[in-house]
Amino acid sequence: MRRREFLGLIGGGLAWPVAVRAQQSLPLIGFLSSRSPDESKPHVTGFLRGLEAFGIVDGKTAKIDYRWANGQYDRLRNLAAELAQLKPAMIVAAGGAPSARAAKSVTTSIPIVFVASDPISEGVIASLNQPGANITGIDLMSGELTGKRLGLLAQLLPAGGAIGFLTNTRGVQSSLRVSDFRLAAAGIGRETLVVGASTDAEIDDAFSTLVQKRIGGLLVENDPYFDSRRDQLIRLTAQRSIPAIYHIREFPLGGGLISYGANLVEAYYQMGVLVGRVLKGAAIADLPVARPTKFELAINLGAAKKLGLTIPSGVLAIADELVD
Repeated sequence: MRRREFLGLIGGGLAWPVAVRAQQSLPLIGFLSSRSPDESKPHVTGFLRGLEAFGIVDGKTAKIDYRWANGQYDRLRNLAAELAQLKPAMIVAAGGAPSARAAKSVTTSIPIVFVASDPISEGVIASLNQPGANITGIDLMSGELTGKRLGLLAQLLPAGGAIGFLTNTRGVQSSLRVSDFRLAAAGIGRETLVVGASTDAEIDDAFSTLVQKRIGGLLVENDPYFDSRRDQLIRLTAQRSIPAIYHIREFPLGGGLISYGANLVEAYYQMGVLVGRVLKGAAIADLPVARPTKFELAINLGAAKKLGLTIPSGVLAIADELVD
């Protein structure tokens, strides 16, 4: 073997372990989500953008290990335990309270940052200002907007008809949100029909019931499981000609009728910022839970036209986003 080749092999052999050691020394971020990776792509992009604000880049200055439950909440605790065994610097609990509770159940020391709709009522934290020794996150306030969503939907529908509510029967806050829905419906003189689903087949059955009962419109509960079944819900509301309102703009962007709530991409960006702050030395116990400063109304005009609906000028005037 030539001397130059021999030295090159030695140099390469020495460089390789150095590269491996550098990779192993990167801080590990465990990412746990109740949702599915495909429909979460824009939100994960927002999260990564928040990290990048602190110079944290996956594969370069940190490593992210993902675990997805794909809407199967009963898998979350085992997935959280897998991440905890890796001894990450952080656990990101994305996809709502189910992920946050699972992460909390496996560690009291690893910092946890979450995004959830109603973290206090869902049992994730006791206080927004002092969420806990190893946990903080983003409160989307989504459950508090049930009455607002119902009021917006009612303005698009003929007077007097019943409005349905689709709830996840395995959701922790299902009964509370059903009560909020019924109370809001009574306030505007609307009859209600509540249908529950926690599997694809049950969603299909729920829509069959809505059609049989000739429901006038539908409010879909703000539950991560339904986010993971977005395409199915949009397809069924179109096929069955049911006007529906959701909690995030991704539904109208995908062909659904209307949504009202926080911008989820921005919420994931805020979550990335919180993770970045902790990785850069901030004490997680000193970080209060953050809340959105704005809620967005998105309307798909094409979907409204197919449903034969005329959007009132007053609703159009306050819309943040119109989709053709």
